Amino acid sequence: MSKFVARTVIAAVLATGAFAAQAAESPWMMRVRAVNLDSANKDDTGLGLTVNNKVIPEVDFSYFFSPNLAAELILTYPQKHTLSAGGAEIGTLKHLPPTLSLQYHFAPNDTFRPYVGAGLNYTIFSDVKFDPAVDTALSPSVKHTSLGLSFQIGFDYEISKNLYLNVDIKKVQIGTKVYSKGTEVGKFKVDPLLVGVGLGFRF
Repeated sequence: MSKFVARTVIAAVLATGAFAAQAAESPWMMRVRAVNLDSANKDDTGLGLTVNNKVIPEVDFSYFFSPNLAAELILTYPQKHTLSAGGAEIGTLKHLPPTLSLQYHFAPNDTFRPYVGAGLNYTIFSDVKFDPAVDTALSPSVKHTSLGLSFQIGFDYEISKNLYLNVDIKKVQIGTKVYSKGTEVGKFKVDPLLVGVGLGFRF
């Protein structure tokens, strides 16, 4: 009995210590990443529409409801892209793609902390400009908002207290309807693969 009591007390002390260490870690985390945007460029208008790939800056804020469960909001500023048809440049546009995800973190107290997530992306297209010749011939336009799903996998690697190396991969549904003289002619899906590397800070 005395051995059982001793083991129980030791286990309780260890559990209390682990809980205290975990409780001391802030529920807020900020990550800063450089993200490579690789567009799927799926077009059914027959125009061969594409946007260019590019590296963009990204900031996200995460709140941990528990050690394993967190919500992540991804932010950036409007990103400018070149719009092409059949390989020829026909204009430019900007997109702002805030994304809100719910994440599950598998090993929140380890040095290596992998996670998966899923959520919603809401993209706003703005400053859509076409070459004058294209404008005159087709009077093109696009729908200015897009709502789609987002899926991610990644990890945080603890470098030092409250500082982490982050690698994150996302697949996001982003698309728009394309119009010519007010008539819908098809859909253009960007659906990018986003591969990001950066640093995370607990604060």
